[in-house]
Amino acid sequence: MKIVLIADAFPPMKTSGAVQIRDLVAELSKQGHLITVLLPDSTLEKNWQIDVEGNTTVLRLKSPVIKDVAYYKRAIGEYLLSYFMFKSLKKSPLKNTRWEGIIWYSPSIFFGPLVKKIKAQSECRSYLILRDIFPEWAVDMGLLSRGFIYRYFKKFEKFQYMQADTIGVQTPSNLDYFYREYKDFNGVVEVLNNWLTFSTQNDCSIHLSKTSLAERKLFVYTGNIGIAQGMDILIDLANELREDKNIGFVFVGRGSAIEQIKKRAQDYRLENILFYDEIKSNEIPGLLAQCDVGLVALDPRHRNDNIPGKFLSYMQSGLPVLANINAGNDLETVIIDNQVGKVVTDNSLPKLTELAKSLLKDVQTDSSITDRCKELSASAFSTETAAKQIVQSLTKQPDSFFK
Repeated sequence: MKIVLIADAFPPMKTSGAVQIRDLVAELSKQGHLITVLLPDSTLEKNWQIDVEGNTTVLRLKSPVIKDVAYYKRAIGEYLLSYFMFKSLKKSPLKNTRWEGIIWYSPSIFFGPLVKKIKAQSECRSYLILRDIFPEWAVDMGLLSRGFIYRYFKKFEKFQYMQADTIGVQTPSNLDYFYREYKDFNGVVEVLNNWLTFSTQNDCSIHLSKTSLAERKLFVYTGNIGIAQGMDILIDLANELREDKNIGFVFVGRGSAIEQIKKRAQDYRLENILFYDEIKSNEIPGLLAQCDVGLVALDPRHRNDNIPGKFLSYMQSGLPVLANINAGNDLETVIIDNQVGKVVTDNSLPKLTELAKSLLKDVQTDSSITDRCKELSASAFSTETAAKQIVQSLTKQPDSFFK
């Protein structure tokens, strides 16, 4: 099958989204499909750049800047994204290509116009991988009110959804959002679990045995450090456990809130915490092999659920998790039912501190906890399963709306 996949993140970017797309593309190629990846690239001097490897063609298209800029500049850049990408596509050697299926990854919510044009030209089915229900989460976080800007974003959100024959959401509770907000959607909405391809342990540029936290039991956080994560409570946790010289905290990543939490740690004068910039995805297993517990944080104001990519990384590496998340999040059920960690859903620092100590004891006494984590990764978050589910939706008409 000839498939085009549209995303705004792909290696050499190091984000969890880039890793997910890389793994999905590799698996689709492995299953015999011919894949073209369309990516925006603001660094290009010409309109397009093509790289081909095996069954995969990566076409980078000149576009506005949408990463690491002020919110208003990002909003303008993303608004123009489809226009610039289609304009650049029409100047590329693939301008007349007819694909047999379209997959696109959200965020961003602004790929709808591009998908519509490609879909009309190719006369094929489309699948939206929805990992970010925006602008709803921005309202939950207090970043947006339900005014003009919100309504502006909602139009793009709805337009994007209407281009999809199938939408794959992260969790069962996300289906409720569509049932409530988009009853007029005439496609299929189904749960598509996040995925992560098994990665063998590689050398890691971070050597914790050579740091001030050597020989301590280590809590580790990897990935995006932004407003949506609600990271302050993790620094508060490190402060609560500062007197225990057997415990340490490691934060590896980047994001809009990194300076804020570093300042919080400095204000506390914490000596049990280390910060590192993001590292390559193939170094993550090597980092996690040096640690004992993975940390997950989601701001408690969130109303929609998601299962972060970092959670999958922890499970794959056999690390149980300590999670501080919003009440009602499906991730709570996943963690508890599979006995792979501890969860706080009321943003209680005393409870989080208590469970952190308890989980470290479990790590020492429960010899099967690592196996449970790895088994969950293999059974529920397989890239092979996700790829087959998407292709099935592209090749035959599903028989129900919500699955």
